[in-house]
Amino acid sequence: MQVRNVGILGTGLIGASCGLALRERGARVAGWDPQAAHLETALRRGALDAAGESEDDVLLAAADLLIVAAPPTATRDLVARLDHSGLVIDVAGVKAPIVMAARAARFVGTHPMAGREVAGPEAASAALFRGAAWVVVTDGAAAGDVELVSGLVTELGARPILMDAARHDAAVAAVSHVPQLIAAALVAAAGGAEGGLELAAGGFRDLTRVAASDPRLWVDLLRMNSASVVAALDGVRTAIDELAASVEGDGADLETFLAAAMEMRRAMTARVATVRVALADEPGELARVGQALQASAVDVRDIQLRHAPHGGGGVLTLSVRPGDGEALRHAVEREGLLVVD
Repeated sequence: MQVRNVGILGTGLIGASCGLALRERGARVAGWDPQAAHLETALRRGALDAAGESEDDVLLAAADLLIVAAPPTATRDLVARLDHSGLVIDVAGVKAPIVMAARAARFVGTHPMAGREVAGPEAASAALFRGAAWVVVTDGAAAGDVELVSGLVTELGARPILMDAARHDAAVAAVSHVPQLIAAALVAAAGGAEGGLELAAGGFRDLTRVAASDPRLWVDLLRMNSASVVAALDGVRTAIDELAASVEGDGADLETFLAAAMEMRRAMTARVATVRVALADEPGELARVGQALQASAVDVRDIQLRHAPHGGGGVLTLSVRPGDGEALRHAVEREGLLVVD
């Protein structure tokens, strides 16, 4: 890596994950966080070599690269007063207000499209960014710095995507911010229907997974990107009104709408073969699945577990490369596990 000395302001999930990934690649990482417990956990988990005593600590001031990994409003306030001599990047989920506020001569706004529904350094992972899209914002950034940041993103296993801040904010409103609100609305609606949550199965849980995220982080993000979020909500509202009219009427356009959505959704995912394994509520079930995976030597693309009601057992769906399905199926059956059609 070109960058060897890194400072991180904010050691939550993203900041600590950056630290873990960078240290794996030989960088020396110093960090600071206003929450002492976060900083202590990041140190304990190996995300940092050293902790600074403040955001202006000499350890951070000397960094070749400074990563601001704070919530959006705090990030905007930090970059507005930071006069760092090296390269500064941020990782917040909204870009236009932050890029406009940045004071540093060398600033590149970025946004890794990776995360979890749980927050904090305890959930951090060096593998968090592998295969993820990572937006690198070109507004006001020198071409050499954009190239350097794109190389760093690639080094961490992500895919750099160059775009301007306005386009980014509109896009994430549609694919991240509004889905968060819709997931919350769906949970609220199901909770208001008698027996609704008791009937919720894998599809509903997958659709609403992000509703379990920390609401404090989302309020900050949504308010800072409010114009794009409201515009995206208007688009969803129009689509829902048209769907309601179609359901109430003859439904002539309903199949066309659903078929188009199906094709777009399928295009988002590489073709896979799936093997569904029924798991009993007893020790060793997942170990047997692991033995089957090792024996078959298949390339696993995705794993999903649908728990049985009230916990215990469930159905494990393993997605593998097309052509690997039969080998995995036979290996699973040899382990005495039941494959569900």
